[in-house]
Amino acid sequence: MTSLLFDLAFYVAAPFWVLMVLAPRWPVTERIMASPAVVLPGVAIWLVLAVPIFPELWTAVTSPSLEVLRDLVADDRAIALLWAQIIAWDLFLGRWVYLESRKLDMHPLLMGPLLVALVLLSPVVLPVFLALRTRARRKVPLPA
Repeated sequence: MTSLLFDLAFYVAAPFWVLMVLAPRWPVTERIMASPAVVLPGVAIWLVLAVPIFPELWTAVTSPSLEVLRDLVADDRAIALLWAQIIAWDLFLGRWVYLESRKLDMHPLLMGPLLVALVLLSPVVLPVFLALRTRARRKVPLPA
């Protein structure tokens, strides 16, 4: 069951990434991505994985240490739970980047590869997007 939930965490997020990357200007994509609820399937998987190991998880988040975290991730359920959290968080972040890029009319040929890179290496790509966002904001005229 844990392996299935691990895989499912990716599969419930992938369609949203496909829409943002391959059909960013499609009205259906814009309507779907307007809702932060797109992350809820990943959050639901996280909850299913968290309930059975909640005492250990609670210890790890309230008294974090390398040793406590090492003990936690010795359990496959915890690894799957962390994966579901990463996937849900990346989708939430990707959604925000997508919405910001649409608001600033950033070109899809720039944003497509950037979104792919974001899902793979978000800590590295987010600062790149923030720099591009700052530059794009300077080019957008202020409302009268």
